[in-house]
Amino acid sequence: MKLRYTAAWVGLTAAAMFTATACGTEGAEKASEGAEKAADTAVSKADTIMAALSRATDRTEELGSAEVRTTTDLGTGEPIAMDGTYSWGDGYALDVAMDTEAVQMQELTDSPTVRTLFVDGAYYYDIDPQPAGPLAGKEWMKIDGSAIFGESGAAAFSGAAGGAGPADSMKGLKYASDVEDLGAETVNGKPTTHYRAVLDGEDLGKFKDAFSGADSMLGSAGVDSITMDIWVGEKDLPVRLKQEFGTMTVTMDFDRFGATEKIVAPPAREVGDLTEEVKDSGAMTG
Repeated sequence: MKLRYTAAWVGLTAAAMFTATACGTEGAEKASEGAEKAADTAVSKADTIMAALSRATDRTEELGSAEVRTTTDLGTGEPIAMDGTYSWGDGYALDVAMDTEAVQMQELTDSPTVRTLFVDGAYYYDIDPQPAGPLAGKEWMKIDGSAIFGESGAAAFSGAAGGAGPADSMKGLKYASDVEDLGAETVNGKPTTHYRAVLDGEDLGKFKDAFSGADSMLGSAGVDSITMDIWVGEKDLPVRLKQEFGTMTVTMDFDRFGATEKIVAPPAREVGDLTEEVKDSGAMTG
C-alpha cells in the first residue's frame, strides 16, 4: 500500500494531540519558585493573572473531559476541522471526526468523514477494508505515537499518562514568562477574558523532548516555542484555547465539559497496524 498521504492525515491528528499536551506538569517547580518571589513583593497584575489561570486549570483538570471543536492549520492551506470528544481524566484520549477529502484519505474510505481515535498512545482511523496488505479486511488502521512524535517525543507523552490534556497546556501558560491580560472579549457568544503567553524551551518541562528530539515531527521542523492564547469564561472554564508552533496553529473551542463517554480502542481483530510502514516511509521526519 502506498503511503502517499501519510504526512497529511498523521500530521493533523498529531497536531491535535500536541495542542492538548504540549506543556507538562513539571511547571510545579517553577510555580514554587514564583510563589517564593511573590511572597517578597506586593500583589501585582501578574499575580492576578496567574491566580485566574490557576483557577481555570484546576477546574478543567477536575472535569476530565469535554466536547471540543478543533481547527488545525498546518500553514499549507485551508484549516481542517476536527470535532469530537477529548478526555484527560484517566489517560489522554480523543474521539474526533475529520473531513475525508481535507485530510486526503479518499483512498482509504468512501465516507465523507473519518472517525479518529487516540487511545493508549496510539491513533486509530476508521477506514474501509482494503483488498490487500496489512489493512486487508480491517475496519481500523493503527499508528503508534512513536511513528509521529519519534521515540523521544512518544516517551515524553507516555510519561504524562493520566495527566495529559488541556489542563496541562494551561499549566504551562500559567507558569510562562510575559503572560498578558488582553481584556474582555466575547467568544462563541460567551463573555471571556483573553490571556496570552509565549513559552520557550525552559517553559516546556518534560515535553521539551517532543520538540527537540531529532526523530520528532516538531523537532525536525525546528520548533522551539509556543504562543498560547486562552479565553476564560464563566465558572473559571476555558471557552477557547489556541496554540501556535512553527507554521502550525491549533484552536480548540470547548462546548461542554464532563459527562462524556469513555474512549476505548477498537477490537484487535478489526485493526491493521501500519506503524512500521509509517516509520519506514520517513513521512514525519524527512
